[in-house]
Amino acid sequence: MPVPAPPPVQPSLPAAAAHPGAPAHGRGTGTGGGRLPGPPSLLPPAPTALQAPGSTPAAEVAPQVPEMPHRPEIPHSPEILKRILRGPSGLGTAGLYFARQEEPSAPAEPAAGRPVPGLYHHPVPEPDPVRVEEVGRRIKAWAVDEVELFPPDWEDQFDGFSLGRYMVACHPDAPTVDHLMIATRLMAAENALDDVYCEDHGGSPVGLGGRLLLAHTALDPLHTTTEYQPDWAASLQADAPRRAYRSAMQYFVQEASPSQADRYRHDMARLHLGYLAEAAWAETDHVPEVWEYLSMRQFNNFRPCPTITDTVGGYELPADIHAQPAMQRVIALAGNATTIVNDLYSYTKELASPGRHLNLPVVIAEREGCSVRDAYLKAVEVHNDLMRAFEAEAAELAAGCPAPDVLRFLRGVAVWVDGNHYWHRTNTYRYTLPDFW
Repeated sequence: MPVPAPPPVQPSLPAAAAHPGAPAHGRGTGTGGGRLPGPPSLLPPAPTALQAPGSTPAAEVAPQVPEMPHRPEIPHSPEILKRILRGPSGLGTAGLYFARQEEPSAPAEPAAGRPVPGLYHHPVPEPDPVRVEEVGRRIKAWAVDEVELFPPDWEDQFDGFSLGRYMVACHPDAPTVDHLMIATRLMAAENALDDVYCEDHGGSPVGLGGRLLLAHTALDPLHTTTEYQPDWAASLQADAPRRAYRSAMQYFVQEASPSQADRYRHDMARLHLGYLAEAAWAETDHVPEVWEYLSMRQFNNFRPCPTITDTVGGYELPADIHAQPAMQRVIALAGNATTIVNDLYSYTKELASPGRHLNLPVVIAEREGCSVRDAYLKAVEVHNDLMRAFEAEAAELAAGCPAPDVLRFLRGVAVWVDGNHYWHRTNTYRYTLPDFW
């Protein structure tokens, strides 16, 4: 389809959207080798004065963004997609560029790992090895020295996760290694909680709700009385997931704006809700319908990771634009597609684990009465449909709201999607493909 002509300038867009690459609330980006200062306290501050009587609340004077209408049937638009990936042009925009390969000149797939046959994806350049090594060094030091994330006999598994390669591939526009570390600590903490609370490192569906609630207070602090606050504060050191959540969030809020931090807390609450649904099905030995499973995976998915792409990039997508239904749909589709990637690449790993693990091929096979091979191949098509919907919706949003920070955020999410696939494909320590071809 032809690229729609850009709409007239929208004076209702917030001023922040008109300045690409502006650091979140005035912070500089620092240097590539420096560490952020020690994390600030997450304990609730003393109450501050409320809005003075008679003054105009900020919400009444903030410019309003008209709702972006959703169009349910949007054809795939490669030309508009290329516009997202190309980004804005002009003086001062060079820093907004990073690579997403459509037709790379180098071999499309490196030797390490092969993609799921038929899976719709985009190859990415190999991540910067210098950054990969440095992020890997720093995250292990944090895990071992700051939060005691894992016992010594889990060290090979931590190393095999390849967090440095993962996060550098997903955030190539991060201005410094310090910015990359924001995402890397959060990813390490999220996976530690999943392993220890939910999965095969002592996890159980029994009592999961209570554990998740207490861990969530490391992200969203408890506001309570003076008598009980010390007990809560001490509880944040009680286990590895809570220690990791608390520390990673402390570093994150140092760089993020309040709205970015609240956005992340919201998405982590979504994640925890998905964990609870899956745990409830495990306790009752229930295999959901396919649509029910996909509903659960919309919550139990990677969404908290791409939603912070602007914080890691050193800028901020204004909160009122991020909250628009069209933007929320793009982010949700990105999270859903990347999560089915995980289902596909981890399929054989989960089959080899004790008990029954729900993933999309397993649910399709049971609920639709087909062979495991046909179920897996259908899951590939579900992923491809989600990916094409994500790209079409992102293209439509870019055409309807071509503000530089909107384009940059959409590009960041798209590259996160590609980097996530790259990590799954190349992580042969964790994943092997089934023999269905």
